[in-house]
Amino acid sequence: MRTTRRTLLQVAAALAAGPLAAPAARPAENTKPSPPAPCRAITRGPKRHWFGYYDKLEFDPAGRFVLGMEVDFEHRSPRPDDRIAIGMVDLASGDRWIELGTSTAWCWQQGCMLQWRPGSKSEIVWNDRQADRYVCRILNVHTRRVRTVPFPIYCLSPDGRWGISTDFRRLADTRPGYGYNGIADPWADQPAPRESGIWHVDLVAGRQRLIVSLADVARIPFAHGDFGGAKHWFNHLLVNPDGSRIEFLHRWQTGSGGFRRTRMLTARPDGSDLRVLIGSGFVSHFIWRDPEHILAYSKPTPDAPWGFYLYQDKPGGTVTE
Repeated sequence: MRTTRRTLLQVAAALAAGPLAAPAARPAENTKPSPPAPCRAITRGPKRHWFGYYDKLEFDPAGRFVLGMEVDFEHRSPRPDDRIAIGMVDLASGDRWIELGTSTAWCWQQGCMLQWRPGSKSEIVWNDRQADRYVCRILNVHTRRVRTVPFPIYCLSPDGRWGISTDFRRLADTRPGYGYNGIADPWADQPAPRESGIWHVDLVAGRQRLIVSLADVARIPFAHGDFGGAKHWFNHLLVNPDGSRIEFLHRWQTGSGGFRRTRMLTARPDGSDLRVLIGSGFVSHFIWRDPEHILAYSKPTPDAPWGFYLYQDKPGGTVTE
């Protein structure tokens, strides 16, 4: 089985003895330290290389090819005309860099959502910009056949047949560094537009449909205050391990310098059975441990300490003991 960041985090979650992970046991005094894991750089300059966010498949199923992105600058935000190269490193051929494509839809935090398509030995996917819209490219790295789905993706289902996506135009406006620069948010002056939200993207048929709108979620009361005309957006989407549920963060901010709050919600892939899992307003990084539990750095209540808590996917997000 491939070792990914998801599997490592799932192991960490499984070791949690309660709402907070137990501290690591001290090694016995006479125990010899383990030798350091062998490591080496697999890309070389003068250009810069990176992969992007966690929970994406960077290695192919055989463990030979490693995906990456290449750019010739750093230390500034990307402009709409900045183009990155998409490629892979051949570990069996002297770490040879193989260029596969390009993209003008990317950010430093998450790249262009580059990843191997789950269930495929040869296909990769990434986001790009085509005319006045964001799209998803699906490329067979061996035949170089490319297919374009006319909608971007954020994350993919375990079988690679569908994905979900948020509005990258709005992200660029509300959370610079996570969206893509190049296409303006058409509803930038609206706090919670009903036309913007989360889409289900069928990668086989090339269709999408809006399943959860910002207006839908903004109507769900916040238990610890009110939204007060705040501006809303969605970020950090993730499908659970069996494809039966999706997760996303609902964020809002009042004014240009106002305090930002966050809720975590889950739903079925069609947007039904919508649940507020973490409603305190305080949640950050997370991972599905299994189809029914999420490990999240959060505060179960506004006055609780920050920490890693294990939540069961039920309305109200029961913290497991």
